[in-house]
Amino acid sequence: MNKQVILKKRPVGMPDASTWELTKEAIPEVGEGQILIKNHYISLDPAMRGWLDDRKSYIPPVAINEVMRAGSIGEVIEANKHPKFKAGDFVTGWGGVQQYSLSNGDMYYKVDPNLAPLPTYIGTLGMPGMTAYFGILEVGKIKEGDIVLVSGAAGAVGSVVGQIAKIKGCTVIGIAGGPEKTRYLMEELGFDAAIDYKNENIYEAIKRNCPKGIDVYFDNVGGETLDAALASLRMHARVVICGAISQYNNRERIKGPSNYLSLLVNRATMQGMVVMDYAQNYKDAAMEMGMWMMQGKLKTREDVYEGIENFYETFTRLFSGDKKGKLVLKVLED
Repeated sequence: MNKQVILKKRPVGMPDASTWELTKEAIPEVGEGQILIKNHYISLDPAMRGWLDDRKSYIPPVAINEVMRAGSIGEVIEANKHPKFKAGDFVTGWGGVQQYSLSNGDMYYKVDPNLAPLPTYIGTLGMPGMTAYFGILEVGKIKEGDIVLVSGAAGAVGSVVGQIAKIKGCTVIGIAGGPEKTRYLMEELGFDAAIDYKNENIYEAIKRNCPKGIDVYFDNVGGETLDAALASLRMHARVVICGAISQYNNRERIKGPSNYLSLLVNRATMQGMVVMDYAQNYKDAAMEMGMWMMQGKLKTREDVYEGIENFYETFTRLFSGDKKGKLVLKVLED
């Protein structure tokens, strides 16, 4: 049987346990040109909250009574005359929150489990890592000497953004919640400074740590943090809008930036980015980041929890902050 997490209703505010239902279905038969994947790990990302809402976005919402959308990595256990994959291949793609996925192979990519642990392929070498890479390099357009501020800096995307900026010769300040995470940014990842938004006034802390202002702000949080960053922009600054996790579960309207005129005064730009726009270049990015990892310049951390039955409890860690690095759910065998 195939255990699946099915979307049952659209939440208002923070999803609760009744938003999804754990079901069992027969493992599907493999038709010609299809592959059956046994999922080993499932990626949990803040974007999943946005996919629950029935509104216009960069990707259609998850339909009611559909398997919850998620990135995944696993092993092909059966391939029926498929031109690209064979049994025994390890692949990553959009398998959803389920034990087995049936696919025609579109949007799946082979990975080598001998080169990196499987969870890394849905973390630093997966969608979060690609988001960080293209967001800071292509949208943020960082250059040596830039002052870079990153929110959600201890998370899967933010931690990689900051490290790439350091590799490129920038001064990097990270924003995270709590002393343990700020120590992690500075002592393990090599950030130049860290701001604890839970215990500091965000406006004062940014001004103290960025006295000359900010060249690039990479935003994963939105809300007051975005407003505070806008107040400290330098001339021709770039603001990268990657996410707004502080706003995803609002019951009221999303709170937008009130300091947006700073963009005008400083001739700055604010641009949104979606990682799928760069899919044709994933391979090159993964090769460069893999080299940085081998050289010890880029560190990766996955926070792994076990059991598809524990999907909801693990999902809530995205918003409680009770995690370190990339949040991953290990799919256990029955």
